[in-house]
Amino acid sequence: MPCPLKCHGGPGYASPADAIKGPREEVLFVTAPHARDGPDAIFTVNVNPESETFCQIISRVDVPNIGDEVHHTGWNACSSCHDKPTEKRSHLIVPCLNSDRIYVINVENEREIYLQHTIEPSKLHALNLSFPHTSHCLADGNIMISTLGEADGSPSGNFLLLDGKTFEPKGTWPADGKVVPFNYDFWYQPRRNIMISTEWGSPNHIKKGFNPAHVPEGLYGNSVHIFEWDTKKHLQTIDLPMPRGALPLEVRFLHEPTSEHAFVGCALGSAIFRIHPDEKNPKVQTASLVATIPSKKVENWALPDMPALITDILISMDDRFLYVSCWLHGDIRQYDISDPKNPKLNSQVFIGGSIHSETTVKVLEEDHDEIPALYVKGRQIEGGPQMLQLSLDGKRLYVSTSLYKKWDDQFYPENVRSGATMLQIDVDPITGHMVINKNFLIDFGKVPGGPYLAHEMRYPGGDCTSDIWI
Repeated sequence: MPCPLKCHGGPGYASPADAIKGPREEVLFVTAPHARDGPDAIFTVNVNPESETFCQIISRVDVPNIGDEVHHTGWNACSSCHDKPTEKRSHLIVPCLNSDRIYVINVENEREIYLQHTIEPSKLHALNLSFPHTSHCLADGNIMISTLGEADGSPSGNFLLLDGKTFEPKGTWPADGKVVPFNYDFWYQPRRNIMISTEWGSPNHIKKGFNPAHVPEGLYGNSVHIFEWDTKKHLQTIDLPMPRGALPLEVRFLHEPTSEHAFVGCALGSAIFRIHPDEKNPKVQTASLVATIPSKKVENWALPDMPALITDILISMDDRFLYVSCWLHGDIRQYDISDPKNPKLNSQVFIGGSIHSETTVKVLEEDHDEIPALYVKGRQIEGGPQMLQLSLDGKRLYVSTSLYKKWDDQFYPENVRSGATMLQIDVDPITGHMVINKNFLIDFGKVPGGPYLAHEMRYPGGDCTSDIWI
Protein backbone atom coordinates (compact mmCIF):
# COMPACT_ATOMS: atom_id res chain seq x y z
CA MET A 1 0.00 0.00 0.00
CA PRO A 2 1.27 3.51 -0.76
CA CYS A 3 2.30 5.34 2.37
CA PRO A 4 0.01 8.18 3.52
CA LEU A 5 0.76 11.67 2.28
CA LYS A 6 2.00 12.76 5.70
CA CYS A 7 4.96 10.38 5.50
CA HIS A 8 6.11 11.49 2.04
CA GLY A 9 9.28 13.50 1.69
CA GLY A 10 12.06 10.97 2.14
CA PRO A 11 14.15 9.39 -0.61
CA GLY A 12 12.65 7.33 -3.38
CA TYR A 13 8.97 6.65 -3.87
CA ALA A 14 6.03 5.68 -1.67
CA SER A 15 5.32 2.54 -3.69
CA PRO A 16 6.41 0.69 -6.85
CA ALA A 17 3.38 2.18 -8.64
CA ASP A 18 4.62 5.67 -7.78
CA ALA A 19 8.13 4.76 -8.95
CA ILE A 20 6.81 3.79 -12.38
CA LYS A 21 5.43 7.33 -12.73
CA GLY A 22 8.80 8.85 -11.82
CA PRO A 23 10.84 11.00 -14.22
CA ARG A 24 12.90 9.48 -17.01
CA GLU A 25 16.49 8.70 -16.08
CA GLU A 26 19.00 11.27 -17.37
CA VAL A 27 22.23 9.86 -15.96
CA LEU A 28 23.55 6.54 -14.71
CA PHE A 29 26.32 5.88 -12.21
CA VAL A 30 28.53 3.06 -13.49
CA THR A 31 31.23 1.08 -11.68
CA ALA A 32 34.22 0.33 -13.89
CA PRO A 33 37.27 -1.73 -12.88
CA HIS A 34 40.38 -0.81 -14.84
CA ALA A 35 41.13 -3.38 -17.53
CA ARG A 36 44.87 -3.18 -16.96
CA ASP A 37 46.90 -1.73 -14.10
CA GLY A 38 45.29 1.65 -13.46
CA PRO A 39 42.86 2.68 -10.72
CA ASP A 40 39.21 1.71 -11.01
CA ALA A 41 36.59 4.39 -11.57
CA ILE A 42 32.97 5.33 -10.97
CA PHE A 43 31.44 7.28 -13.84
CA THR A 44 28.39 9.46 -14.36
CA VAL A 45 27.09 8.68 -17.85
CA ASN A 46 24.63 10.96 -19.64
CA VAL A 47 21.73 8.91 -21.08
CA ASN A 48 19.47 11.84 -21.98
CA PRO A 49 19.08 11.81 -25.79
CA GLU A 50 18.11 15.50 -25.73
CA SER A 51 21.43 16.48 -24.17
CA GLU A 52 24.54 17.68 -26.01
CA THR A 53 26.59 15.23 -23.94
CA PHE A 54 24.39 12.19 -24.66
CA CYS A 55 26.36 8.91 -24.32
CA GLN A 56 29.30 10.71 -22.74
CA ILE A 57 31.03 10.62 -19.36
CA ILE A 58 30.13 13.85 -17.55
CA SER A 59 31.74 13.18 -14.16
CA ARG A 60 34.04 10.58 -12.64
CA VAL A 61 35.89 9.44 -9.56
CA ASP A 62 39.21 7.65 -9.99
CA VAL A 63 39.78 5.76 -6.77
CA PRO A 64 43.22 6.18 -5.15
CA ASN A 65 44.25 2.51 -5.08
CA ILE A 66 45.11 -0.14 -7.66
CA GLY A 67 43.41 -3.52 -7.97
CA ASP A 68 40.26 -2.84 -5.91
CA GLU A 69 37.72 -4.34 -8.36
CA VAL A 70 34.80 -1.99 -7.75
CA HIS A 71 31.75 -4.10 -8.43
CA HIS A 72 28.21 -3.65 -7.09
CA THR A 73 26.93 -0.54 -5.34
CA GLY A 74 24.17 0.43 -2.95
CA TRP A 75 22.71 3.58 -1.44
CA ASN A 76 22.95 5.26 1.94
CA ALA A 77 19.15 5.68 1.76
CA CYS A 78 16.42 4.50 -0.60
CA SER A 79 12.65 3.98 -0.71
CA SER A 80 12.85 1.99 2.53
CA CYS A 81 13.42 5.42 4.15
CA HIS A 82 10.70 7.22 2.19
CA ASP A 83 8.80 8.05 5.40
CA LYS A 84 11.82 9.94 6.79
CA PRO A 85 11.95 13.47 5.32
CA THR A 86 15.38 14.13 6.86
CA GLU A 87 16.98 11.28 4.90
CA LYS A 88 18.50 11.84 1.48
CA ARG A 89 19.80 9.53 -1.24
CA SER A 90 23.18 11.20 -1.49
CA HIS A 91 25.96 8.60 -1.35
CA LEU A 92 26.86 5.51 -3.32
CA ILE A 93 28.36 2.69 -1.26
CA VAL A 94 31.02 0.92 -3.33
CA PRO A 95 32.40 -2.38 -1.95
CA CYS A 96 35.57 -3.69 -3.63
CA LEU A 97 35.89 -7.43 -4.11
CA ASN A 98 39.65 -7.84 -4.39
CA SER A 99 40.89 -5.32 -1.83
CA ASP A 100 38.15 -5.65 0.85
CA ARG A 101 37.94 -1.84 0.76
CA ILE A 102 34.67 0.16 0.70
CA TYR A 103 34.41 3.59 -0.92
CA VAL A 104 31.66 6.11 -0.21
CA ILE A 105 31.01 8.39 -3.19
CA ASN A 106 29.11 11.66 -2.73
CA VAL A 107 26.72 11.99 -5.69
CA GLU A 108 24.54 14.89 -4.49
CA ASN A 109 25.72 16.77 -7.56
CA GLU A 110 25.68 14.06 -10.21
CA ARG A 111 27.96 16.17 -12.43
CA GLU A 112 30.57 16.63 -9.71
CA ILE A 113 30.74 13.33 -7.85
CA TYR A 114 33.63 12.82 -5.45
CA LEU A 115 35.14 10.34 -3.01
CA GLN A 116 34.07 11.36 0.49
CA HIS A 117 35.06 8.44 2.70
CA THR A 118 37.07 5.21 2.59
CA ILE A 119 36.70 2.18 4.83
CA GLU A 120 40.06 0.47 4.76
CA PRO A 121 40.39 -3.34 4.63
CA SER A 122 41.76 -3.50 8.16
CA LYS A 123 38.34 -2.49 9.54
CA LEU A 124 36.67 -5.42 7.80
CA HIS A 125 39.45 -7.81 8.76
CA ALA A 126 39.04 -6.78 12.40
CA LEU A 127 35.53 -8.26 12.15
CA ASN A 128 36.92 -11.31 10.30
CA LEU A 129 35.23 -10.25 7.04
CA SER A 130 36.38 -10.00 3.42
CA PHE A 131 35.12 -9.84 -0.18
CA PRO A 132 32.22 -7.39 0.35
CA HIS A 133 29.56 -7.62 -2.34
CA THR A 134 25.90 -6.51 -2.20
CA SER A 135 24.90 -3.33 -0.37
CA HIS A 136 21.37 -2.37 0.72
CA CYS A 137 20.21 0.56 2.82
CA LEU A 138 17.94 -0.27 5.76
CA ALA A 139 14.97 1.65 7.15
CA ASP A 140 16.74 2.05 10.51
CA GLY A 141 19.45 4.22 8.96
CA ASN A 142 22.09 1.52 8.68
CA ILE A 143 23.65 0.06 5.56
CA MET A 144 24.08 -3.70 5.18
CA ILE A 145 26.70 -5.37 2.98
CA SER A 146 27.04 -9.08 2.27
CA THR A 147 30.54 -10.51 2.68
CA LEU A 148 31.76 -13.76 1.15
CA GLY A 149 34.83 -14.57 3.19
CA GLU A 150 36.73 -14.47 6.43
CA ALA A 151 39.72 -12.14 6.71
CA ASP A 152 42.00 -14.75 5.12
CA GLY A 153 39.69 -15.23 2.12
CA SER A 154 38.28 -18.60 3.14
CA PRO A 155 34.52 -18.90 2.46
CA SER A 156 32.11 -17.61 5.09
CA GLY A 157 28.77 -15.90 4.61
CA ASN A 158 28.22 -12.87 6.81
CA PHE A 159 26.79 -9.33 6.70
CA LEU A 160 28.50 -6.08 7.65
CA LEU A 161 26.56 -3.17 9.14
CA LEU A 162 27.64 0.42 8.46
CA ASP A 163 26.36 3.52 10.18
CA GLY A 164 24.40 5.45 7.54
CA LYS A 165 25.75 8.81 8.77
CA THR A 166 29.40 8.16 9.65
CA PHE A 167 29.82 5.25 7.20
CA GLU A 168 31.84 3.42 9.81
CA PRO A 169 31.45 -0.31 10.59
CA LYS A 170 29.13 -1.10 13.51
CA GLY A 171 29.45 -4.88 13.55
CA THR A 172 27.75 -7.77 11.84
CA TRP A 173 24.06 -8.40 11.23
CA PRO A 174 23.25 -11.98 12.35
CA ALA A 175 21.79 -11.85 15.86
CA ASP A 176 23.50 -15.03 17.00
CA GLY A 177 26.80 -14.42 15.22
CA LYS A 178 26.39 -17.59 13.17
CA VAL A 179 27.46 -17.56 9.54
CA VAL A 180 26.41 -19.58 6.49
CA PRO A 181 28.92 -21.51 4.34
CA PHE A 182 28.84 -19.12 1.35
CA ASN A 183 27.33 -15.76 0.48
CA TYR A 184 26.67 -13.45 -2.47
CA ASP A 185 23.46 -11.47 -2.94
CA PHE A 186 20.53 -10.79 -0.60
CA TRP A 187 17.09 -9.21 -0.69
CA TYR A 188 14.73 -8.55 2.19
CA GLN A 189 10.93 -8.21 2.29
CA PRO A 190 10.03 -6.55 5.64
CA ARG A 191 6.25 -6.97 5.40
CA ARG A 192 6.79 -10.70 5.17
CA ASN A 193 9.58 -10.61 7.78
CA ILE A 194 11.98 -12.48 5.51
CA MET A 195 15.41 -12.15 3.94
CA ILE A 196 16.96 -14.46 1.34
CA SER A 197 20.68 -14.75 0.63
CA THR A 198 22.46 -16.67 -2.12
CA GLU A 199 25.86 -18.26 -2.73
CA TRP A 200 28.81 -17.73 -5.07
CA GLY A 201 31.96 -19.40 -3.79
CA SER A 202 35.31 -19.24 -2.05
CA PRO A 203 36.91 -15.78 -2.49
CA ASN A 204 40.42 -17.22 -2.69
CA HIS A 205 39.36 -19.41 -5.61
CA ILE A 206 37.10 -16.87 -7.34
CA LYS A 207 40.09 -14.53 -7.56
CA LYS A 208 42.09 -17.13 -9.49
CA GLY A 209 39.50 -17.60 -12.24
CA PHE A 210 36.84 -20.24 -12.74
CA ASN A 211 37.92 -23.88 -12.51
CA PRO A 212 34.98 -26.32 -13.09
CA ALA A 213 36.73 -28.90 -10.91
CA HIS A 214 36.20 -26.62 -7.91
CA VAL A 215 32.42 -27.08 -8.09
CA PRO A 216 32.32 -30.80 -7.11
CA GLU A 217 35.08 -30.03 -4.59
CA GLY A 218 32.61 -27.90 -2.68
CA LEU A 219 34.27 -24.53 -3.35
CA TYR A 220 31.12 -23.06 -4.92
CA GLY A 221 27.61 -22.98 -3.52
CA ASN A 222 24.20 -24.34 -4.52
CA SER A 223 22.00 -23.17 -1.63
CA VAL A 224 19.84 -20.23 -0.61
CA HIS A 225 19.37 -19.17 2.99
CA ILE A 226 16.25 -17.88 4.72
CA PHE A 227 16.48 -15.40 7.60
CA GLU A 228 13.85 -13.92 9.87
CA TRP A 229 14.17 -10.21 9.26
CA ASP A 230 13.21 -8.74 12.63
CA THR A 231 15.15 -11.18 14.81
CA LYS A 232 18.11 -11.48 12.38
CA LYS A 233 18.07 -15.24 12.81
CA HIS A 234 18.91 -17.87 10.22
CA LEU A 235 15.85 -20.10 9.84
CA GLN A 236 16.46 -22.39 6.92
CA THR A 237 18.83 -23.51 4.18
CA ILE A 238 17.40 -24.72 0.88
CA ASP A 239 19.82 -26.90 -1.07
CA LEU A 240 19.00 -26.44 -4.74
CA PRO A 241 19.19 -29.66 -6.76
CA MET A 242 22.32 -30.13 -8.80
CA PRO A 243 23.32 -29.53 -11.50
CA ARG A 244 20.61 -26.92 -12.08
CA GLY A 245 21.18 -25.29 -8.70
CA ALA A 246 24.89 -24.58 -9.17
CA LEU A 247 26.01 -21.03 -8.29
CA PRO A 248 22.76 -19.30 -7.30
CA LEU A 249 23.73 -15.65 -7.71
CA GLU A 250 21.16 -12.86 -7.95
CA VAL A 251 17.94 -12.98 -5.93
CA ARG A 252 14.96 -10.68 -6.53
CA PHE A 253 11.61 -10.44 -4.78
CA LEU A 254 8.69 -9.01 -6.69
CA HIS A 255 8.56 -5.29 -5.92
CA GLU A 256 5.06 -5.40 -4.46
CA PRO A 257 6.05 -5.43 -0.76
CA THR A 258 3.60 -8.11 0.37
CA SER A 259 4.56 -10.55 -2.38
CA GLU A 260 5.65 -14.04 -1.39
CA HIS A 261 7.46 -14.66 -4.70
CA ALA A 262 11.22 -14.37 -5.18
CA PHE A 263 13.38 -15.55 -8.08
CA VAL A 264 16.97 -16.78 -8.05
CA GLY A 265 19.18 -17.12 -11.11
CA CYS A 266 21.68 -20.01 -11.00
CA ALA A 267 24.73 -19.14 -13.08
CA LEU A 268 26.37 -22.48 -13.82
CA GLY A 269 23.07 -24.34 -13.61
CA SER A 270 21.50 -21.95 -16.14
CA ALA A 271 18.19 -22.17 -14.31
CA ILE A 272 15.66 -19.97 -12.54
CA PHE A 273 14.11 -21.07 -9.26
CA ARG A 274 11.10 -19.50 -7.56
CA ILE A 275 11.42 -19.25 -3.76
CA HIS A 276 8.05 -19.29 -2.00
CA PRO A 277 6.15 -20.69 1.01
CA ASP A 278 5.65 -24.44 0.97
CA GLU A 279 2.03 -25.26 0.15
CA LYS A 280 1.88 -27.96 2.84
CA ASN A 281 3.71 -25.92 5.47
CA PRO A 282 3.62 -22.15 4.73
CA LYS A 283 5.94 -21.48 7.67
CA VAL A 284 8.88 -22.78 5.65
CA GLN A 285 10.15 -21.81 2.22
CA THR A 286 10.75 -24.07 -0.75
CA ALA A 287 12.28 -23.76 -4.21
CA SER A 288 10.54 -24.60 -7.48
CA LEU A 289 12.40 -24.86 -10.78
CA VAL A 290 10.50 -22.59 -13.20
CA ALA A 291 12.87 -22.08 -16.17
CA THR A 292 15.92 -23.79 -17.62
CA ILE A 293 18.28 -22.87 -20.45
CA PRO A 294 19.93 -25.90 -22.05
CA SER A 295 23.70 -25.98 -22.46
CA LYS A 296 25.15 -25.94 -25.98
CA LYS A 297 27.20 -28.83 -27.37
CA VAL A 298 30.29 -27.09 -28.73
CA GLU A 299 33.81 -27.49 -30.12
CA ASN A 300 36.80 -25.14 -29.75
CA TRP A 301 35.80 -24.06 -26.26
CA ALA A 302 36.99 -24.84 -22.73
CA LEU A 303 34.41 -27.61 -22.23
CA PRO A 304 32.25 -29.74 -24.53
CA ASP A 305 29.11 -28.25 -22.99
CA MET A 306 28.68 -24.49 -22.73
CA PRO A 307 26.21 -23.29 -20.07
CA ALA A 308 24.25 -20.10 -20.63
CA LEU A 309 25.79 -18.76 -17.40
CA ILE A 310 23.03 -16.63 -15.91
CA THR A 311 24.89 -13.75 -14.29
CA ASP A 312 22.11 -11.25 -13.60
CA ILE A 313 18.34 -11.16 -13.28
CA LEU A 314 16.02 -8.18 -12.91
CA ILE A 315 12.29 -7.72 -12.35
CA SER A 316 10.42 -4.82 -13.94
CA MET A 317 8.92 -2.35 -11.50
CA ASP A 318 5.40 -3.47 -12.40
CA ASP A 319 6.35 -7.12 -11.63
CA ARG A 320 5.37 -8.15 -15.14
CA PHE A 321 8.71 -9.22 -16.63
CA LEU A 322 11.80 -11.07 -15.45
CA TYR A 323 14.96 -10.25 -17.40
CA VAL A 324 17.81 -12.77 -17.52
CA SER A 325 21.34 -12.18 -18.86
CA CYS A 326 23.13 -15.21 -20.31
CA TRP A 327 26.75 -14.11 -20.34
CA LEU A 328 28.21 -17.03 -22.32
CA HIS A 329 25.44 -17.72 -24.81
CA GLY A 330 25.07 -13.98 -25.38
CA ASP A 331 21.31 -13.53 -25.08
CA ILE A 332 19.06 -11.52 -22.82
CA ARG A 333 15.81 -13.34 -22.15
CA GLN A 334 12.62 -11.69 -21.03
CA TYR A 335 10.07 -13.88 -19.25
CA ASP A 336 6.45 -12.92 -18.61
CA ILE A 337 5.94 -13.59 -14.88
CA SER A 338 2.36 -12.35 -14.63
CA ASP A 339 1.84 -15.84 -13.25
CA PRO A 340 4.98 -16.26 -11.11
CA LYS A 341 4.47 -20.02 -11.00
CA ASN A 342 4.72 -20.31 -14.79
CA PRO A 343 7.19 -17.88 -16.39
CA LYS A 344 6.91 -17.77 -20.18
CA LEU A 345 9.68 -16.67 -22.53
CA ASN A 346 8.36 -13.52 -24.20
CA SER A 347 11.29 -11.85 -26.01
CA GLN A 348 14.99 -12.37 -26.67
CA VAL A 349 17.95 -10.39 -28.04
CA PHE A 350 21.62 -11.33 -28.54
CA ILE A 351 24.48 -9.16 -27.24
CA GLY A 352 27.90 -10.52 -28.16
CA GLY A 353 28.50 -13.86 -26.45
CA SER A 354 30.62 -16.88 -27.28
CA ILE A 355 28.66 -18.51 -30.11
CA HIS A 356 28.03 -15.82 -32.70
CA SER A 357 29.20 -16.00 -36.34
CA GLU A 358 32.60 -14.40 -35.73
CA THR A 359 33.85 -16.59 -32.87
CA THR A 360 35.86 -19.79 -33.33
CA VAL A 361 33.36 -21.80 -31.26
CA LYS A 362 31.35 -24.33 -33.25
CA VAL A 363 27.86 -25.25 -32.04
CA LEU A 364 27.18 -28.92 -32.81
CA GLU A 365 23.38 -28.81 -32.75
CA GLU A 366 21.76 -29.46 -36.12
CA ASP A 367 18.94 -26.97 -35.57
CA HIS A 368 21.22 -24.18 -34.35
CA ASP A 369 20.49 -20.88 -36.07
CA GLU A 370 23.65 -18.89 -36.73
CA ILE A 371 23.76 -15.76 -34.60
CA PRO A 372 25.39 -12.78 -36.29
CA ALA A 373 28.03 -10.76 -34.47
CA LEU A 374 26.66 -7.52 -33.08
CA TYR A 375 28.04 -4.17 -34.23
CA VAL A 376 26.83 -0.88 -32.80
CA LYS A 377 28.16 2.35 -34.30
CA GLY A 378 30.88 0.33 -36.01
CA ARG A 379 32.09 -1.27 -32.76
CA GLN A 380 31.90 -5.06 -32.45
CA ILE A 381 30.43 -5.95 -29.08
CA GLU A 382 32.76 -8.28 -27.22
CA GLY A 383 31.89 -10.14 -24.06
CA GLY A 384 28.31 -11.01 -23.29
CA PRO A 385 25.32 -9.37 -21.60
CA GLN A 386 26.12 -9.07 -17.91
CA MET A 387 24.62 -6.46 -15.56
CA LEU A 388 21.12 -5.19 -16.33
CA GLN A 389 19.25 -2.05 -15.31
CA LEU A 390 15.72 -1.19 -16.42
CA SER A 391 14.05 2.21 -16.55
CA LEU A 392 11.32 2.72 -13.99
CA ASP A 393 8.68 2.78 -16.72
CA GLY A 394 10.07 -0.44 -18.21
CA LYS A 395 10.84 1.02 -21.64
CA ARG A 396 14.66 1.04 -21.64
CA LEU A 397 16.94 -1.80 -20.59
CA TYR A 398 20.63 -0.96 -20.12
CA VAL A 399 23.24 -3.71 -20.29
CA SER A 400 26.99 -3.86 -19.63
CA THR A 401 29.37 -6.60 -20.77
CA SER A 402 31.90 -7.19 -17.95
CA LEU A 403 31.50 -9.76 -15.17
CA TYR A 404 34.73 -9.81 -13.13
CA LYS A 405 38.14 -8.95 -14.51
CA LYS A 406 39.79 -12.33 -13.88
CA TRP A 407 36.82 -14.17 -15.38
CA ASP A 408 36.55 -11.69 -18.26
CA ASP A 409 40.16 -12.40 -19.13
CA GLN A 410 39.46 -16.12 -19.06
CA PHE A 411 36.34 -16.18 -21.22
CA TYR A 412 36.47 -12.91 -23.19
CA PRO A 413 40.11 -11.72 -23.38
CA GLU A 414 39.26 -9.29 -26.17
CA ASN A 415 36.76 -7.59 -23.86
CA VAL A 416 39.65 -6.91 -21.49
CA ARG A 417 41.99 -5.72 -24.23
CA SER A 418 39.49 -3.36 -25.86
CA GLY A 419 37.33 -2.43 -22.84
CA ALA A 420 33.70 -3.17 -22.08
CA THR A 421 30.63 -1.56 -23.57
CA MET A 422 27.20 -0.45 -22.40
CA LEU A 423 24.15 -0.76 -24.63
CA GLN A 424 20.47 0.08 -24.52
CA ILE A 425 17.58 -2.21 -25.38
CA ASP A 426 14.25 -0.60 -26.29
CA VAL A 427 11.26 -2.41 -24.80
CA ASP A 428 7.75 -2.13 -26.20
CA PRO A 429 5.54 -1.16 -23.22
CA ILE A 430 2.59 -3.18 -24.52
CA THR A 431 4.06 -6.40 -25.90
CA GLY A 432 7.42 -6.37 -24.10
CA HIS A 433 9.23 -6.97 -27.41
CA MET A 434 12.93 -6.03 -27.18
CA VAL A 435 15.04 -4.34 -29.86
CA ILE A 436 18.68 -3.26 -29.64
CA ASN A 437 19.02 0.52 -29.92
CA LYS A 438 21.72 1.02 -32.57
CA ASN A 439 22.07 4.72 -31.68
CA PHE A 440 23.26 4.07 -28.11
CA LEU A 441 26.80 3.01 -27.22
CA ILE A 442 29.14 3.76 -24.34
CA ASP A 443 32.58 2.47 -25.32
CA PHE A 444 34.60 2.19 -22.11
CA GLY A 445 37.66 1.25 -24.13
CA LYS A 446 37.87 4.82 -25.38
CA VAL A 447 37.39 6.58 -22.05
CA PRO A 448 40.53 8.56 -21.11
CA GLY A 449 42.67 6.64 -18.65
CA GLY A 450 41.18 3.28 -19.69
CA PRO A 451 40.29 0.82 -21.00
CA TYR A 452 37.65 0.06 -18.37
CA LEU A 453 35.37 -2.91 -17.66
CA ALA A 454 31.97 -1.34 -17.01
CA HIS A 455 29.84 -3.35 -14.63
CA GLU A 456 26.89 -2.16 -12.51
CA MET A 457 24.54 0.76 -13.24
CA ARG A 458 22.43 2.90 -10.89
CA TYR A 459 19.97 5.79 -11.33
CA PRO A 460 20.20 8.77 -8.93
CA GLY A 461 16.52 8.50 -7.97
CA GLY A 462 16.40 4.75 -7.44
CA ASP A 463 16.02 1.82 -9.78
CA CYS A 464 14.63 -1.67 -10.23
CA THR A 465 17.43 -3.42 -8.31
CA SER A 466 18.14 -1.14 -5.37
CA ASP A 467 14.85 -0.04 -3.81
CA ILE A 468 12.88 -2.02 -1.24
CA TRP A 469 9.52 -0.92 0.16
CA ILE A 470 8.66 -1.10 3.83
